[in-house]
Amino acid sequence: MPSSSSDKSVAPSKVCTLVLEDETELTGLSFGYEKSISGEVVFSTGMVGYTEALTDPSFEGQILCLTFPMVGNYGVPERGVLDEFGLDKNFESNRIHIAGLIVQDYSHHYCHWDADSSLQDWLKKQKIPAICGIDTRLITKKIRSKGVMLGCIQMKNEPQMSFMDPNTQNLVKQVSTTTVKTFGEGNLNILCVDCGIKHNIIRMLVLKGAKVTLVPHDYDIASNYSKFDGLFVSNGPGDPSMASATVQSLRKVLENVECGGEIKPIFGICLGNQLLSLAAGAKTVKLLFGNRGQNQPIKNLVTGRCYITPQNHGYAVDDKSLPKGWKTLFSNINDGTNEGIYHEKYPFFTAQFHPEAQSGPTDTEFYFDLFLSVCRNKAKGPIDFPKPKIAVKNGQNGISRSPVKKVLLLGSGGLSIGQAGEFDYSGSQAIKALKEEGVEVVLMNPNIASVQTNVDNKSTDKADQVFFLPVNPHYVEQVLKRERPDGVVISMGGQTALNCAVELYLEGTFEKYNAKVLGTPVESIMATEDRDVFKQKLAEIDEKVAPSEACNQLEDCVKAAERIGYPVMIRAAYALGGLGSGICSNEEQLRKLCERALVLAPQVLVEKSLWGWKEVEYEVVRDEYDNCITVCNMENFDPLGVHTGDSIVVAPSQTLSNREYHMLRETAIKVVRHLGIIGECNIQYALDPSSLNYCIIEVNARLSRSSALASKATGYPLAFVAAKLALGISLPEIKNSVTKQTSAFFEPSLDYCVTKVPRWDLSKFNNVSTRIGSAMLSVGEVMSIGRTWEESIQKALRMVDPSSVEGFQPRKGKRTMEELKQELGQPTDLRIFSIAQALYDESMSVDEIHDVSKIDKWFLRRLENIAQFSKRLTKCNSSKNLKKDELLASKQLGFSDRQIASRLINEEDEMMIRETRVNLGIVPHVKQIDTLAAEYPAATNYLYMTYNGSESDVVANDGGIMVLGSGTYRIGSSVEFDWCGVSSVRALRQLGYRASMINYNPETVSTDYDECDQLYFEELSRERVMDICQQEGIAGVIVSVGGQIPQNLALPLKKGGVNILGTLPEMIDRAEDRHKFSALVDEIGLEQAAWEELSSMEAALEFATKVEFPVLIRPSYVLSGAAMNVAYDKDQLLFCLTQAAEVSKEHPVVVSKYISGAREVEMDAVAQNGIVVAAATHVHVENAGVHSGDATLVLPPGPEDLSSYSFHRVQQATQALAKALEVTGPFNIQFLVKGTKCMVIEMNLRASRSFPFVSKTMGVDFIKAATYVMMKKDVSSMNLPKLWETGRPMGYVGCKAPMFSFTRLKGADPILGVEMSSTGEVACFGATKQEAFLKALLSTGFKLPKKGILFSAQEKLLEPLTHVAYELGRLGFSLYATQGTYNFLKSAGVDGITLLHFPSSKATPNVLQYLRDRKVDLVVNLPTSESRMLVDNYTMRRTAVDLNIPLLTNLNLVKLFTEAMGQFKEKKLLGLLPESLFDYYEKEKPEEAWSDPKEFH
Repeated sequence: MPSSSSDKSVAPSKVCTLVLEDETELTGLSFGYEKSISGEVVFSTGMVGYTEALTDPSFEGQILCLTFPMVGNYGVPERGVLDEFGLDKNFESNRIHIAGLIVQDYSHHYCHWDADSSLQDWLKKQKIPAICGIDTRLITKKIRSKGVMLGCIQMKNEPQMSFMDPNTQNLVKQVSTTTVKTFGEGNLNILCVDCGIKHNIIRMLVLKGAKVTLVPHDYDIASNYSKFDGLFVSNGPGDPSMASATVQSLRKVLENVECGGEIKPIFGICLGNQLLSLAAGAKTVKLLFGNRGQNQPIKNLVTGRCYITPQNHGYAVDDKSLPKGWKTLFSNINDGTNEGIYHEKYPFFTAQFHPEAQSGPTDTEFYFDLFLSVCRNKAKGPIDFPKPKIAVKNGQNGISRSPVKKVLLLGSGGLSIGQAGEFDYSGSQAIKALKEEGVEVVLMNPNIASVQTNVDNKSTDKADQVFFLPVNPHYVEQVLKRERPDGVVISMGGQTALNCAVELYLEGTFEKYNAKVLGTPVESIMATEDRDVFKQKLAEIDEKVAPSEACNQLEDCVKAAERIGYPVMIRAAYALGGLGSGICSNEEQLRKLCERALVLAPQVLVEKSLWGWKEVEYEVVRDEYDNCITVCNMENFDPLGVHTGDSIVVAPSQTLSNREYHMLRETAIKVVRHLGIIGECNIQYALDPSSLNYCIIEVNARLSRSSALASKATGYPLAFVAAKLALGISLPEIKNSVTKQTSAFFEPSLDYCVTKVPRWDLSKFNNVSTRIGSAMLSVGEVMSIGRTWEESIQKALRMVDPSSVEGFQPRKGKRTMEELKQELGQPTDLRIFSIAQALYDESMSVDEIHDVSKIDKWFLRRLENIAQFSKRLTKCNSSKNLKKDELLASKQLGFSDRQIASRLINEEDEMMIRETRVNLGIVPHVKQIDTLAAEYPAATNYLYMTYNGSESDVVANDGGIMVLGSGTYRIGSSVEFDWCGVSSVRALRQLGYRASMINYNPETVSTDYDECDQLYFEELSRERVMDICQQEGIAGVIVSVGGQIPQNLALPLKKGGVNILGTLPEMIDRAEDRHKFSALVDEIGLEQAAWEELSSMEAALEFATKVEFPVLIRPSYVLSGAAMNVAYDKDQLLFCLTQAAEVSKEHPVVVSKYISGAREVEMDAVAQNGIVVAAATHVHVENAGVHSGDATLVLPPGPEDLSSYSFHRVQQATQALAKALEVTGPFNIQFLVKGTKCMVIEMNLRASRSFPFVSKTMGVDFIKAATYVMMKKDVSSMNLPKLWETGRPMGYVGCKAPMFSFTRLKGADPILGVEMSSTGEVACFGATKQEAFLKALLSTGFKLPKKGILFSAQEKLLEPLTHVAYELGRLGFSLYATQGTYNFLKSAGVDGITLLHFPSSKATPNVLQYLRDRKVDLVVNLPTSESRMLVDNYTMRRTAVDLNIPLLTNLNLVKLFTEAMGQFKEKKLLGLLPESLFDYYEKEKPEEAWSDPKEFH
């Protein structure tokens, strides 16, 4: 069991002060020994390893500032425990060597299996003062710019300390042994000079076969040198020139060698490098701030190899002063300083870094082996440094890489659960990197809403050609055939691209067209995807996986589970987001899951369940020259058993010790090298919370969701770097894009904490369990940044759902103890709020919550901090009674103004809290993400806000314009709004404005710091937007391009004094408020369905009776039709009204007559001062009743879709509404068209999700136009499509089709309605509507039927269905039908149809059997509100989805599909047949071509 602090542990409370010699004074809290101390203040950027650092003798006399903000998390191991060599097992020496410690946040609660006490207890026992509550970033920046400085930790009521410089003393003398000691019994005798040696150096030498004789610093080395096999000079503290005795002794050794004396190998580390250099006659210099931390990149100038190293030194050897015969061996890649020397004639060499690590990476440990091998070989000549296995590109040996001129980049297609916007970001980054290298990029991706599929000239970072085509082997081959690229990039398109590429590789297609897969070889990808091969590969390097067996048959799975023992984890091969995976406790569960998994994948892995272990991830980057780094490590808040995409994730890890962190890092690099991955990959571990045991779960040999998160969390652009590596560029050649001066060969240090929280929309679906597990269910995620975890987690929870979540607090509707324990043990999407309830009402202790949930107690203690402080706030009457320190503490714990207001006894408005706070001078500080914890200045403004600081990194600039992003992806707001935000920012920058962006979605292009002048990774709330506007002096804010969240802020922000650009917020309110808008439509004389505002349940029933059921319930201020429902009777109406009132608490709910059988028409437009300047009219294939986000759209509409009369009425109504609402900016209107009626449904005074589709289809950017009009610029030269204009586009049709994720949503009924269900969209183009539609359908993953089609329809729809069934039978398909449908079709003369009995019937042949036997490969199920066989219909639909059989549930779609199949079978759809598609393009006459040759296809 992990050892942890008790409830009695209390936070520091005694005030003390940090005083620096530049007169800076910072007040903090004492948590160490209470005695004033003086020393030299230095910083270390290591994120783990505080126990090792504090006991490193090289820190003697220094006051150490740790840049990572939270320290003490894993406590301190037991003291006095010796290893087999008599060395302290857990520490680097027998005492703490620092003079004092500075941290930002001290964790008085700790938790770790290896912990024996708190850090505070240890410091007190060793009499070391420590201060917390200090802005450590401020200190780091100060030291960075002014150099290390003297300082003191001053205790209250003690005499003022004077500054003392420890470097004026011989610190080596203070830390060196005074007696000769011997360690080990190896056959190599090594003389080891102790200048402050770390225990792990001795341990390393002994373990590798040496007998170590440790001698004092002033030992007579020269007289004893020849008695040993080698000489080692250790690390140590201070100015090397002060260790004159050691230097003199070493000088004698070197002089004797030159005079013909005996030659024995010499190796010096850290101070040993400097001392040997001084002895040789070189000089040393004091560095401005030194190199201390675990991520210093160095290069071996002899071999060209690069390494990440731990370091701790303030002085360096002056390369220019090296005497003849001595050369620089290692150089620091960041600052160019010396990192080691070697002799050209003798076996002498040094390293300024620490190959023994502790703390830090062990990448250079082999230099001990090298030293001992030359000792063993009794070498007399120069050292032959081992050459790398792979030829290294080092800029001097002129290794050339094969030139790649043209690349095909495979995209991921439409967004779905498990494969979302992260691939838009990855692909966009890859295009940017490839274009920077002068490579022509051909992109294949049908996701029209993504930024990467742009074909405009707003950015140079766009693909040269974009093919909006299905990413499948047939179409990819045709693109290869036509474009003849040199290389193919397959790692940026998720599982879609990967699976497609594997298929093409196995078929020999890449070889056929001489196209090389760039980056990771396909064989390596297959080794990571095939569970059995992966297991074998890891066994080759003795790496651990959980006991498992790979199976291809159901019965094999059952037998494997029996051998392994339940519970078991099932994992599907070649699957994304844990699709087809889960934990099974018995055979029944196993059979059910494996049957489904084997439908989705060719193989499953049956694996021992390690439920309750920690899950940890590392992002790894490797180039083809074998330079390898880990960029980010992340820890899941939820233990193993919850898919990482559904877990709260924290970066960097908070509960791992140095041993654990670097053990897993070392393993990651070992595995990635063995697998031969080139580029970026992700490795996931299960780590035993009670020991050092771990298992490797999987490796993703491609960019993933975690990669996007890691990129944003660290500022390291993984996809950009991976694309460059795919071209053969080495890591050290690539620049760090944040600092612009250091290399991309480095491992980021974070001085903040990042939290990712998933967004689920499970409540939108009936019959779907809210339990989360190993198969991913979330539709999006948020990322928050803070300087404490409390600040970070509270921000993140609000970001997920700004309208209803205030932070970490219980939700409404208290759970019983039984329900609470159930949710903690079997997690749901609301588990975090159950933890809140348990901690707020103290119904369960931290230990009890941990026992049930297995969540690490450190996280639970931090959440407990929030709950306990909340109670303090509830005792306060009003904001005026809040003390300054209390209010500041609440902000530092992440409480929002609104949250604080709701806690007070006299509940107040958030603006009152704001006023009190600002008057007290409590405002957030702006901090930069700079990848190196402030060690180097950042050249980009990648920003966040925090109350855990004393100063801002950036000062208020010249204002400019701010664009509000769309927040997390969710059903209804996805990548299309990110496209809008990016387009708006690019347009602003084109116009010469300084453009800022606020967003917090790590998956997006808009949160790429290169896209805007300032990126704030922050909350989209009134409080935070006002904070930033006041900080920056923002001139105006654009709220109309980010979907519903910014739209909802328009009026509150205006009331707060923010200038909202474009349409007036009052007009936005008039359109969003259902009552106000319906009244406006009546007022200007436009048609709409009969309506009434809900005033009571009775009134609603009376209205429904009057207009006759069905009726539509419509809440205000919602996106994607949230809580919008059709009620067909009284009971349904009452249920729907309750739901709507909950969703739209502050705004009215309107009930209107539901119009069936009408066509839905949409208008996407831009207006300037009420005059429409751009308009696009498109129609839904489905009749009204299907949400516009789930509908199939066609542009332009043909006469069969929309008559000229109806078209005219739509244009008239559009102009009237734009004028009435004085629109300036983008807007969208939805109409119902039936007969001569043209009825207004709703109007959104913002961009809609179809804006990217209409922009790309019509060849003009509607958002660019909207941004121009909001900035009062002329758009007359933009060639915008006008109202009443037809024939745009000419000669081709665009079709947008929705992407659904029903396969993942177990139990969800895959039927469409007025509330949106789709998770993404695709669009394709064709010469006809049918061609565009069928291509779009294929792009969603729909497989065209080859065998049989099953029909089952409600009575009313049988007549039109007859025509469809007859035509599909004529095309050669076998036809099947359920009883009623069969009878009708048979009587109507449709021949060759087979009756299949309903699932509930025991009669045969049965629907379910035919589906399972794959005799049916398309299901057409058409229910209505009058359908009677509800369970049977649902079972048919759900079984089709579970078995991955295409399903159509809309009559209009079935009709269009039948038309398209008819043309396809008769080979009239040239663009659909892969073998004829490009031949068709080639034969086009220029005047007939419907796209530019360099545009999209």
